Amino acid sequence: MNDQLWIDEIFSSIQGEGFLAGRRQIFIRLAGCNLDCIYCDSKNGTRDICRVETKPGSGTFLDLLQPLSLVKVLEIVAEWLAILPGAHHSISFTGGEPLLYSDILAFCIPDFRRLLPIHLETNGVLTAELEQVIGFTDYISMDMKLPSTAGCTEQLWENHRQFLNIAQTCQVSVKIVVADNTLPAEVHKVCDIISAANIDTPLFIQPLTLTSGDIGISSSHLLRLQEVASSLLQDVRVMPQMHKYLNLH
Repeated sequence: MNDQLWIDEIFSSIQGEGFLAGRRQIFIRLAGCNLDCIYCDSKNGTRDICRVETKPGSGTFLDLLQPLSLVKVLEIVAEWLAILPGAHHSISFTGGEPLLYSDILAFCIPDFRRLLPIHLETNGVLTAELEQVIGFTDYISMDMKLPSTAGCTEQLWENHRQFLNIAQTCQVSVKIVVADNTLPAEVHKVCDIISAANIDTPLFIQPLTLTSGDIGISSSHLLRLQEVASSLLQDVRVMPQMHKYLNLH
C-alpha cells in the first residue's frame, strides 16, 4: 500500500459551497483530475511542492516536498485541532478529484475520521472508486457537470446517475454551475437524476464566477433555472461561492 499523497495544499477556511457552507473545515486539496472543466479554479496535475498553512487560517504558507506521507498529513491535522479545539466541523478532501486516490483514501480515511467527520468534494463520475470509500465518508458534495458550463468532451449523465445512487448511504448534496448559456433542459436532466435516486437530495445552483470576479449569469435567467428545478425537487437553493465574497482561500 502506497502511504503517500500528492497534495496541492492544506489549509483551514470556511466552506463556501453546498450543504456545509458556513462551516469551518480543514481542506486537503489533492492534486490531479480526470476532467478538465472550463470553470475549474484548481491546477490540474501534480507538482513537486505542496503548500501548507503555517497556522490554521493564517493565510501564509510554507512549501513542503511532495509527495507527503499520510503520517505527516495526520500530524498537521492533529496539530491544528489542538491549536483551535472546536473550531473545525470536518475535514474536506477536495481537488482536483480526490477519488483518483481512492485506494489510499480507503486505507487512511478511518484515521482522519477519528479526528473529525469526513467531507468529500467530487465531480461525481468515478463510481467504482466511490464504492471503496463510501463506508468511511460522512458528507459528499457532488458536482454534476453541465455541458454548457463544464465543457466536458463526453456526456456524463449516466456516470452521475450511477454515482448518486451509490452515494445515498451518506449525506449527499448536488451542485451545478450555471451560466447564461445553461439550458433549462440541462437543469431538468439533473433533477430527473436526483429525483430517481432521492427526491429529498439538496440541489445547489451555483452561478458561474468569471475570472474577473463577476457573475456569469443574469438574475432573470438564474431565477428561471431555479423555477425549473423547484418544480421538480423538494430542496433547491441558489448559492454563489461564498468564500470568494468573503475573500477567503
